[in-house]
Amino acid sequence: MYNILVIDDDVDICNLLDRFLSRNGFNVQTAFSSSTAYSLIEKNYYDVVLSDFRLGNTDGKDILEKVKQKDPTSQVIIITGYSDIKVAVDVIKLGAFDYITKPLLPDEILLLLNKALHKKEELNNQAGNEVVEKSKTVRKESTEKGSFISGVSRQAKEVEKQIILVAPTNYSVIIYGESGTGKESIANAIHKNSLRKNKNFVSIDCGALTKELAGSELFGHEKGSFTGALNQKIGQFEVANGGTIFLDEIANLPYDTQVALLRVVQERKLRRIGGTKEIDIDIRIIVASNEKLTEAISRGKFREDLYHRFNEFSIHLYPLRERGKDIELFANHFLRLANEELGKNITGFSPEVIEVFKSYRWPGNLRELNNIIKRVALLTDGEDIQLNSLPHEISFQDKFSFNLESASQKEDTVVQPHSGKSDLKSVALSAEYKTIVEVLKQVNYNKSKAAKLLEIDRKTLYNKLKQYQLL
Repeated sequence: MYNILVIDDDVDICNLLDRFLSRNGFNVQTAFSSSTAYSLIEKNYYDVVLSDFRLGNTDGKDILEKVKQKDPTSQVIIITGYSDIKVAVDVIKLGAFDYITKPLLPDEILLLLNKALHKKEELNNQAGNEVVEKSKTVRKESTEKGSFISGVSRQAKEVEKQIILVAPTNYSVIIYGESGTGKESIANAIHKNSLRKNKNFVSIDCGALTKELAGSELFGHEKGSFTGALNQKIGQFEVANGGTIFLDEIANLPYDTQVALLRVVQERKLRRIGGTKEIDIDIRIIVASNEKLTEAISRGKFREDLYHRFNEFSIHLYPLRERGKDIELFANHFLRLANEELGKNITGFSPEVIEVFKSYRWPGNLRELNNIIKRVALLTDGEDIQLNSLPHEISFQDKFSFNLESASQKEDTVVQPHSGKSDLKSVALSAEYKTIVEVLKQVNYNKSKAAKLLEIDRKTLYNKLKQYQLL
């Protein structure tokens, strides 16, 4: 099923298109404002975006830029009035597929939408064979080095495709993701599949750089340039010259250093601290952050001009808890590495362990999973890893300190309508309580499965359980 995003501040138009396109077999989401649209585009992938040209403080050009940054093959159709046809044509020159004028005619929309989808398929097919072959190379090279793990989930395929698309270019890349999601591994995979693969890949943790030493570490210094500068130092930008430099947690880079970095990025020249010589550099820059840089800008923590220099392409890494299909694959990969390190021959995991892994939230993501596997491999003497080898905080994650009898007793005291009144709120709470308890019974008190059946996330379920005193 194709994913369609409709953006228009006219609620009636959004609802009309939602109903019409849904009836024609499309998966449709709507946004009534640019802020909602940006949030949806950041979180999801769309085959076609239908966007009104005028959206309050933004326009179709901004929407187009956001969509193409996320997926260059996504198609954008501009909705416009007759007075804006000229600017709509300008947007087409920038990469939009086409425009459609109001009033909207359903048959015309459907025809244009199918043409846009055909265009997207053409783009995918053109790159298809190349992507498949390069994808195999990415998996083979990266897995051998233990750096990049490709998964089988939809999210993993999206990231893999983006790596293949952007790697041959010289674009600067921003990688977003929670701690432990493998941002450095992705940066390394981009480098390994680029024209710079035979040059240096240098990784810097900006969070570890102090204000006093950041400039020296990045750009180098001359002997005697400051107290303690006993020798000349070559900075990491020079070390990476010709290759790729990866700046992790870029939002933590001292503000003064950001000013110097902006000049280096703009002019592709640097000067060591205390030096007078301009040094030419040819370098690709990849940065990473576990927070949105736009939010860091709004807090005055990060320079907006520097952000725009980096923001030529962005990749968003999904947390491990949203990649359930990949967890067993990752676990087996880390187990192979642990076997090699420990000289063991553990064959795998018991079904109970795999079930616990899939229901755990993994706040530390891949890094946490790797550490857990190393720990349990060390403790395991048998052929496979059993539940009793897991750390307590994981193996007992979904245990509840209540039984059905106590739950039934609580039902009478927690959410029953007051004094026999038909209080709608109390009745709703009572029904909600009963539904949660029944679903928990069905799934043997597995919170992840219960949340899925209830169509809520685990955090919401957890809050409900606290509300009803069921934990």
